[in-house]
Amino acid sequence: MYFNVFGEKVSKARYREMVNAAKNRRELITAGLTSRRDLLKMGLLTAGGMLAAKSGLSARAGQQVQTNNPPSSGQNTSPGTNQNCAPGNQTASPPTRPFVQALPIMPLAQRVSSLTPTPTENPNVGAGEVRAAPFQAPLLDSSRFPVVPATLYKIQQKQFTKIQHPDLPLQTIWGFDDGTGTRSPGPTYQAFYGRPQLTRNINSLPSITEKNNTGFGMASVSTHLHNAHNPSESDGNPCDFYTNGHFCDQYYPNVLAGFNSDHEPNGDINESLATLWYHDHRVDFTSQNTYKGLLGFYCLFNQFDTGNDDTGFRLPDFPAHDIPLAFADKVYDPETGQLVFDLFNLDGILGDKFLVNGVIQPFLNVEPRRYRFRLLDTGPSRFYEYFLTDLTNLSAQNPYWLIATDGNLLPHPIQVQSVRLGPAERVDVIIDFRQFAGKTIYLENRLNQLSGQGPAAIDSQVAAQNSASTECSIVLNSSQPAILPAGAGNLLLQFRVSGTAVQDDSIDPATNPTFYQLPDATAEPRIVRTFKFDRLNGQWSVNGQFMDCTEFRFAVRQNSAEQWLLTNLTGDWTHPIHIHFEEHQILSRNRAKPTVPADLGRKDVTQLHPNERAQLFFRFRDWLGKYPIHCHNVVHEDHAMMALWHVVPAGQEDNINVP
Repeated sequence: MYFNVFGEKVSKARYREMVNAAKNRRELITAGLTSRRDLLKMGLLTAGGMLAAKSGLSARAGQQVQTNNPPSSGQNTSPGTNQNCAPGNQTASPPTRPFVQALPIMPLAQRVSSLTPTPTENPNVGAGEVRAAPFQAPLLDSSRFPVVPATLYKIQQKQFTKIQHPDLPLQTIWGFDDGTGTRSPGPTYQAFYGRPQLTRNINSLPSITEKNNTGFGMASVSTHLHNAHNPSESDGNPCDFYTNGHFCDQYYPNVLAGFNSDHEPNGDINESLATLWYHDHRVDFTSQNTYKGLLGFYCLFNQFDTGNDDTGFRLPDFPAHDIPLAFADKVYDPETGQLVFDLFNLDGILGDKFLVNGVIQPFLNVEPRRYRFRLLDTGPSRFYEYFLTDLTNLSAQNPYWLIATDGNLLPHPIQVQSVRLGPAERVDVIIDFRQFAGKTIYLENRLNQLSGQGPAAIDSQVAAQNSASTECSIVLNSSQPAILPAGAGNLLLQFRVSGTAVQDDSIDPATNPTFYQLPDATAEPRIVRTFKFDRLNGQWSVNGQFMDCTEFRFAVRQNSAEQWLLTNLTGDWTHPIHIHFEEHQILSRNRAKPTVPADLGRKDVTQLHPNERAQLFFRFRDWLGKYPIHCHNVVHEDHAMMALWHVVPAGQEDNINVP
């Protein structure tokens, strides 16, 4: 008898070993033995930082390793690492029936008329506020940015229980409550350019001294609005976290980049953002806290992208036919059915259950018309390649329209067969369901990925030789990651298309409408910086250093242009690199112009592939203060592939120890 565990066949005895090893690891977590120092003392971590291959702890102990990198290459090939041809050392989740629950549509966040205590320009420390600095926006222009804007929100982070699938028990997770109930994903903000808003985020999670966090998660938080043009004190910096009973007032000016510099007074319309998201960003615990549910959408509109299909660009109307989709993959204990997170995996965590908007493999009833979907990969480590699949006609090509990347509308729609996303990346797409009237089709992930390293490729010759065996036939991270055949991937979301024709006033992307233009990226950079993403002593590094909240690596001159060269020295890993504050344009990959459609727009996350060099263009405008650069495989971020930098006024660039 064999069990299928993440695509690998394992014997009943091996599976029992995996179950016992997982239990033993959770007992260590319960005992509080999760610090690297404790585990090293006990001999449970290798010098390379990986879980030791001990029987009863690592289910891979003694298992043969297959890898592209021989031991002499310097890569860690010890059992228990994701260099194995088999993925990780976690067990498979219990079986669940697909497409038995409807897709949840997150409600819009509800405003409040006032806040008590009233927001103040300086942090209200006496009332329990934890904010790093005074609000910049009211200091800059109090008439335009009043300290207490008209749009106010009061949001609490809370622990609650939720059904993520009827075949699994209630899950204890974390979410956001705007006064109408706690949800994960949290309520969707509908924001508008020219309307500043203030959100009071209150930590109402259980005290971190209580042992009721279900085995993972740190109940101190910092909510990051990814990747709005926000001043640093409201960015949600990983180091600005706060515990139960404290709050942070975060001021979102909702203003276009360049409003106080190169495009006064209203900013550059071509840098309009659309699809943003918010998530917890607590240093060292981002992966656990977001996995546990602390995330949601923030959708920005203006006079062109209006949310109505009869005005502006006439895109499908929000929220009826403009639907945010948050994708996540998770693992559940095979015996208890409870959500689990492997704290010992430092490479990247993959799940075998696929959630959309917080539930496993839902369905959505749609009309035969055009819909706008905002696709978000919430991670922690999986990459996706989205196809439309008709299971009754697997040979059919079912294209759709890419209209935006990382929150920005492209100059024109691009027809695509698929789009690839890494953790934290977003795309907006238009799917025209008229051609599928009366049918059922699927959004399918057909990208082959077996470990936290990134997408994998199938060696067809090896696969043919081993097709009848249980030996691993996968070679990790070829230059061309494998795309699985239609129907052989992960069916994420089922679309049930009505057969009744309806009126559709939205723009047809086939007419090639014009949205925004790309901003000029030819300005001479003031400086060119190089960032090397590497692995040192079992942890992840930026330029040979680990994350340190007390250290700022460099300072950027306010209202200047720069080029950043990102280089990947980690061999087989793909790193989705995120830079806070300003979006960028990809000038080149390995000195060649980008050709992938999703690379052609403005970005805030760039996939940095194995042995690759990516050249980025930035302008850093309007606001001052600290921001990070980090890998958004958030397991890498937490261990500790992140660095802090500052935006400073001209003349202070050489002083990196700014406040």
